[in-house]
Amino acid sequence: MKPTTDFEVIIIGGSYSGLSAAMALGRSLRNTLIIDAGKPCNRQTPHSHNFLTQDGSTPQEIAEIARNQVAKYDTVEFYDGMAVGSKKVENGFDITTSRGETFHTKKLLLATGIKDLMPNIEGFAECWGISVVHCPYCHGYEIRNQKTAIMANGDTAVHLASLVNNLTKDLTILTEGKIPFDDEQLDKLFKQNIKIIEKEIVAIDHKAGYLKSIRFKDGSVEAFDAAYASIPFEQNTLIPEELGCKLTEQGYIEVDEMGKTTEDGVFACGDCSTMMRSVATAVYKGNIAGVFINHELTQESF
Repeated sequence: MKPTTDFEVIIIGGSYSGLSAAMALGRSLRNTLIIDAGKPCNRQTPHSHNFLTQDGSTPQEIAEIARNQVAKYDTVEFYDGMAVGSKKVENGFDITTSRGETFHTKKLLLATGIKDLMPNIEGFAECWGISVVHCPYCHGYEIRNQKTAIMANGDTAVHLASLVNNLTKDLTILTEGKIPFDDEQLDKLFKQNIKIIEKEIVAIDHKAGYLKSIRFKDGSVEAFDAAYASIPFEQNTLIPEELGCKLTEQGYIEVDEMGKTTEDGVFACGDCSTMMRSVATAVYKGNIAGVFINHELTQESF
């Protein structure tokens, strides 16, 4: 890497969204640094789907193609490591890495993703992204017509059931407690022959991440082939908080249609700023952010 520590743009996070932004910036000849720790949240997922030209590729294959293409632009540099601190300074921001190095930038793009918070269920983390999944559009076709569980409750469970019901007719909602559905929701579930189990889950039996059965606290076991789950998350880094970026009620970084956060000079894209967690969305949002960062730089210097 070149010895410079001063950039027009620093992108924290070098997965699909960050790389997409970097391509737009590289093509605009912007001196850009991508800081990436190499730990994308979908690294356990065996295949990526619903993205034209790459349907069925592994997440790593897509990321490697993207990185190689971005690396061809001479003004884009890569730093393999983790950004751990940030500070607003005159004419931009200082970003500190875990190795104690500091880089300065005029504009900052957060493509840092989110951290899924795993429930205290044995085997859940090992199956996450493989046979216990979050999105019917990303994974539903591959687990169609299988015996499927929905590990959720309330409105979230009903919403997931409405989407998954088109993919399998053997569907069970696992509420892990008292059913909070209203009469209208229960009537819909009953008409669709969707079963409900209220018992607490203690473990997922699996083989190499592929679900075999779910065990309950009362000792009973129910065989399943796949499951959908809605679990909480948190931001992957404290940097948005350090900079004063506002979060939405759901915990995402608040951005406008251009990817701008509530703090001047700070943009965000990808999973950290939207509930639409897919490769296609990440690439789109990254491209938009890169374009408008370049627009801001252009207007400031023209």
